[in-house]
Amino acid sequence: MPSRKPPASLPPLEWLRVFEAAGRSGSFTAAAAELGLTQAAVSQRMRNLETRLDVRLFVRKPRGIELTADGEAYLPHVQSALTALQRSTADLFAAPRRKITIATPSSVAQLWIAPRLAGLARALPNLQVALGTVQRPADYDIIDGDFEVRFGSGAWPRRRAVPLFDEVLAPVAAPALLKAAPDWRMLPQIAVAGPRDGWLEWASAAGTAPPRPPSLRFDTFVHALAAALDGAGVLLASLALIEPQLRSGALRRLPEPESRMQTAYWLAWREEDAGFAERGGVVACLSAPRASVT
Repeated sequence: MPSRKPPASLPPLEWLRVFEAAGRSGSFTAAAAELGLTQAAVSQRMRNLETRLDVRLFVRKPRGIELTADGEAYLPHVQSALTALQRSTADLFAAPRRKITIATPSSVAQLWIAPRLAGLARALPNLQVALGTVQRPADYDIIDGDFEVRFGSGAWPRRRAVPLFDEVLAPVAAPALLKAAPDWRMLPQIAVAGPRDGWLEWASAAGTAPPRPPSLRFDTFVHALAAALDGAGVLLASLALIEPQLRSGALRRLPEPESRMQTAYWLAWREEDAGFAERGGVVACLSAPRASVT
């Protein structure tokens, strides 16, 4: 038996919808009523579909129709495809979607915002989120985000802001590194460039003697944290950002005082954007404590 030549392209969606309705109901008349067509239009579309596929899909009888073996095999695939298309259409367009951009330092994006994105998606399923990394203050203007994660006092021109987390600093290190020396001050210290207090400021605030000058310096907290986790040195860490590592034991706090900076991290937005309906949900999810992020 010669093999059947495959169709050059997919049949029109309308023909497939008519085929599904006729195959499911077992009647061209019922399919026509369901789809708002005439019986003649349904019959014509089915002839066109059979011609396109080069196969008989129905047996025409005086009192109705029956699916052929090919029609019975084809029907569930068409139904599955139409159902998937309907579901995707509803998911994407049943409710209005909004895309927001958050301008944020990379450390906050990775260590604070990323763990909260799943909760944000559950709370606001029609929201699309894009993160833009900020390296310097001018980047806020370049990214022009709907939200900005800023470090400071919470007061910026033409901005409203809510606190994300306080900046509390303390020395931490990998447990294996601490076993290498009885006095942690003899170990390498890791410094991070940026607005956070450094080792000298921490020592002054904590009322303790400063350690020796850092032997390692990074321009992002994320890279410094990776080095500390690998045992490269002692890190003056933001406790809010390393809570998972402390809880798991990957890092250990040293028996030294912590210091609380007067400035903190804030979630800010332009005053003229105050009418954004989903803003409260975004703020609630991104400022949620770690214990509620699951």
